[in-house]
Amino acid sequence: MPGSFVLLDYIGKLKIDNLMVVSPDVGGIKIARNYARRLGVPLAVVDKRRPAANLSEVMNIIGDVEGRNLLIPDDMVSTAGTLCNAAVALKEKGGLDIIAAATHPVFSGSAFDKVAASPIKQLITSNTIPVDKDKIIDKIKVVSVGELIAKAIDCIHNDKSVGKIF
Repeated sequence: MPGSFVLLDYIGKLKIDNLMVVSPDVGGIKIARNYARRLGVPLAVVDKRRPAANLSEVMNIIGDVEGRNLLIPDDMVSTAGTLCNAAVALKEKGGLDIIAAATHPVFSGSAFDKVAASPIKQLITSNTIPVDKDKIIDKIKVVSVGELIAKAIDCIHNDKSVGKIF
């Protein structure tokens, strides 16, 4: 997923000490494993259940997150329920600073309010979907995919493999 490369690059430059990547659910393990591998840090998993549509409930944390700075990556943030519930559970288990990263910023319903009220220190997302600038809160950092798209266009124009930029 190209947007995640932009987020990974940004996060890598933050040089976060004692970092651990946490998958927000079992379905996100592939993305989280990629982040953990590329950042060279350990991985944990949030075990959640969905009692109803757009509602998530954390059951267990698989891995020891106590005393760690945590990164929760996801492909998109829609209602922010999964990210915020995971962040609360991770804080309860002794997690320190919690950063979330979501490639696509859908932000539906009360997502901004949930993020604002959550223990998430920063939510890093891309501009793959326009975000209403009037609704952006201090906790949200939007990074541009423009340079990545420009590189891809250049590769295509010059008959080179796009894969080389990833």
